[in-house]
Amino acid sequence: MTLAALLFLGPLLAAAGFLLGRRTARQGRTSDVGTPVEHATFETLHTASLAAPPLRAGLTSEAARKSARGLRSLLGTDALCLTDRDTILTWDGAGEQHHSAHVMDQVRALLETGRDTAFALSCDDLDCPLRWAVAVPLTVDHRVLGTLVAYAPRESAVLARAAGEVGRWVSVQLELAELDRSRTRLIEAEIKALRAQISPHFIFNSLAAIASFVRTDPERARELLLEFADFTRYSFRRHGDFTTLADELHSIDQYLALVRARFGDRLSVTLQVAPEVLPVALPFLCLQPLVENAVKHGIEGAVTAGRITISALDAGNEAEVVIEDDGAGMDPEELRRILRGDGDPSGGIGLLNVDERLRQVYGDAYGLVIETGIGAGMKVTARIPKYRAGVHS
Repeated sequence: MTLAALLFLGPLLAAAGFLLGRRTARQGRTSDVGTPVEHATFETLHTASLAAPPLRAGLTSEAARKSARGLRSLLGTDALCLTDRDTILTWDGAGEQHHSAHVMDQVRALLETGRDTAFALSCDDLDCPLRWAVAVPLTVDHRVLGTLVAYAPRESAVLARAAGEVGRWVSVQLELAELDRSRTRLIEAEIKALRAQISPHFIFNSLAAIASFVRTDPERARELLLEFADFTRYSFRRHGDFTTLADELHSIDQYLALVRARFGDRLSVTLQVAPEVLPVALPFLCLQPLVENAVKHGIEGAVTAGRITISALDAGNEAEVVIEDDGAGMDPEELRRILRGDGDPSGGIGLLNVDERLRQVYGDAYGLVIETGIGAGMKVTARIPKYRAGVHS
């Protein structure tokens, strides 16, 4: 369970756990996990953990339907419904046929003010157990997205308080869902930015290099054209935030084949790859920008031949990828400005982007390690955990 959710779980347990504890004590239940109230606390935690995952998809009909029973169990109430701003998303429990038609009118003021509201219910069905309800807002970033309405046979201050705490807990889950969506949008934007760095200049030069072989070496031109097609297809693929080290290195090899067609003997490339790290998952387009940076600073504009060395080695629980060039290098202070986001991005293609993505996925300990100096080339090291829960291609 996330830290944010746990911060709100204490008040929730104080109200919902009390309800369950009172019910448990009334029924005379005993358990080997402790007192009835302790058992109720464990039960509340378990129920909350089951209700949370659907809500991480946001306030949708499907998420509401999957979580409603767990939320009703937390409150120990006869019925519960969840709404968005326009309609009922789901109803769980008794009385739907008698009361659902009036819900949106009853919560309309709450949707505007964001204040909890309670109201008595009138029903011609003498067997209907619902005679009172409390409605609480579901909010994200101070915006009311919908409501949680709990129904009971009689007015209850305890239920009102418990519904408020459960509503705030649900709101935390919805906030986390929004953060997940924001993170996805950020990753997509970062990938778009990396794709944009596959510049028209590179594309033009690649096609010009291919064209130069059309008459003198048609077979070489055909091979390079296929490499270009595969490289662009991989770079602009539309599925998955992650790839494998094998696929990323294959794309890099295609990129370097096009670069070598331009520079010929001026570029020497050495690859050293341990087979056991090839299946390791890593963020999509994570290494390619580092190789582009090595080409830009190590080869382009140089009057002498340049060398790029790429290694992907087994380092216990990690794969260690090192990309090194013997080119012009960079002023360390300028590099620090780039990694802070203050420098000219063109001075280090993708370095900031890749560093931020690695830290975001694996933690700050996995940022890029860069060694450089003016005239001393550049060495970039990236460490990729071999096994990380939730990270796969």
